[in-house]
Amino acid sequence: HGLLADRTGILTCFEILPYGLGFLLRYPSRMNPMSIEPFTDNKLLFSVYTEYKAWGKILGVSCVGSLNELIEQKKIADFVRTAEALHDKKIAEIADRIFERKEDVRVVLIAGPSSSGKTTFTKKLAVQLRVLGFNPLTISLDDYFLPRDRTPKDEEGNYDFEALEAIDVPLLNDHLIKLFKGQEVEIPLFDFIAGGRKKTGYKLQLKKRNILLMEGIHGLNDRLTPLIPAQQKYKIYVSALTQLNLDDHNRIPTTDNRLLRRIVRDHQFRGHSALTTLGMWQSVRRGENKNIFPFQNNADSAFNSALDYELSVLKTYAEPLLKSVKPFHAEYAEAVRLLTFLNNFLPVPAKYVPDDSILREFIGDS
Repeated sequence: HGLLADRTGILTCFEILPYGLGFLLRYPSRMNPMSIEPFTDNKLLFSVYTEYKAWGKILGVSCVGSLNELIEQKKIADFVRTAEALHDKKIAEIADRIFERKEDVRVVLIAGPSSSGKTTFTKKLAVQLRVLGFNPLTISLDDYFLPRDRTPKDEEGNYDFEALEAIDVPLLNDHLIKLFKGQEVEIPLFDFIAGGRKKTGYKLQLKKRNILLMEGIHGLNDRLTPLIPAQQKYKIYVSALTQLNLDDHNRIPTTDNRLLRRIVRDHQFRGHSALTTLGMWQSVRRGENKNIFPFQNNADSAFNSALDYELSVLKTYAEPLLKSVKPFHAEYAEAVRLLTFLNNFLPVPAKYVPDDSILREFIGDS
């Protein structure tokens, strides 16, 4: 599926470490190919990945070939239902953990990288919390953006909306403290067209059974809520950690999964071409590396939003969009790479995707 070294002898820079029940193969980054960065363990993500790999064994699908067999044999409908049921089961388990701390937890902070399905996850979690007797209320971090004249800028002089400094942290903390005391506050409403807050927001007051759900990229960073005691916060990390492999030697990068989600979503709901999305993707990744990934180990729970069948569904949406990228565009090589990657999957019609699936956040009709 890609260029191979002609012999193993030229691969001199690598490291093998014992890890879990197996070993960890480490190799350099593209940017610094002659040295290996210090190892940073990520036990939370590894546990999630291990759990999802076990799900793959339960479902009998660990590579694209076995998924394609199910599609050919017209057994994909049952597979989709089981995969979605596993998602719902995991969300219910997270809700149970929050319930165990019901005497202390007042706000659930949900964070994750781009196109990880945070919005749908938050809504599905709210349903599970209602089952347990909570009455969840949602606050959008976007409404706490600072006006344009106070928004920081990046190295290129563009507004850096992904920086923590773009959020009115003092106002947010003031509101949370007052809400937890039972006081009424006026939550701001941000006008993205005008680049500032609307003149009036909306009133909010927490009652006995209420719990706040707050979704945003900085949710795991304690600098967002420095005045809120740790026991009052429950943090959840959401990401799409694909467990499928193409074959015994080629895994599917989780970043490709999210990129294809975003290409489809940006076209469906924002009117963006694949060319536009591909052009901004590296900037998005830089923001994730700075604002999200360093804090993922701070989470109390992690949720894997990947669905083993989703790339077969996304294929039918993404292929025509990627084919619109022409050879004279700088993003052409990446578009061809993704098209070649999607050639490995047989298509699955969107009619098999449940209305409340996380996948619907990207293809529509949620």
